[in-house]
Amino acid sequence: MSAPNTAPKTAMIMAAGLGTRMRPLTDDRPKALVKVAGRALIDHMLDRLADAGVETAVVNVHYFAGMVEAHLARRTHPRIVISDERDALLETGGGLRKARPLLGDEPIWVANIDAIWTETAGSVLDHMARLWDPETMDACLLVAPIAKTLGFDGPGDFFLNEAARIAFRDGAPSAPYAFAGVQITKPQIVDAQPIESFSLRRVWRPLAASGRMTGAVLDGLWMHVGDPQALIEAEETLAAAR
Repeated sequence: MSAPNTAPKTAMIMAAGLGTRMRPLTDDRPKALVKVAGRALIDHMLDRLADAGVETAVVNVHYFAGMVEAHLARRTHPRIVISDERDALLETGGGLRKARPLLGDEPIWVANIDAIWTETAGSVLDHMARLWDPETMDACLLVAPIAKTLGFDGPGDFFLNEAARIAFRDGAPSAPYAFAGVQITKPQIVDAQPIESFSLRRVWRPLAASGRMTGAVLDGLWMHVGDPQALIEAEETLAAAR
């Protein structure tokens, strides 16, 4: 099923990281080009987004930047635009801020390249696009119930209230949901920030406090492919699901 017309047409793909936890697989390539089930991680995400209606994907590059650019040059859809971070690695927030002139002013997808998931009730991204309401939201994050994750061993990131508004775990020992690596957001959320290395959590916190950040719960299994063991487990899961 295709995404509704309200789905963002532009995406920002976070592909600049060093992939240190994925070593030795990232000794000679970027994490974005590590293969899972025969396809590069970045292609898993780009294919999902293309199916959801994305026409342009802005991809930030740093580690083995030329290798990423050469790989992406072989794609025909979506159209690829490079945000060059060779001079300095800027994390998620800084990466989005530097890419801001390339993104336009309409809502966008922002996605990590190490998120893979299974779906049990149709397209997850279509579901997010239907939930997205720019009148009441500045960001809508895909979140996964902790019990339905693979490769994630943290205490959880968020709570959701009855209206799906997000609250951070903060001092609580655990929280029931983890960020699953994809969001719809207004690119303007970083406009007041300097171009420097910072996490998007810097701007998420005030959005959550104001009730402008919501969570869309994944109906499926989220796989965080962050290290070689998680990659093996993800491949086994995908093979079993065929």
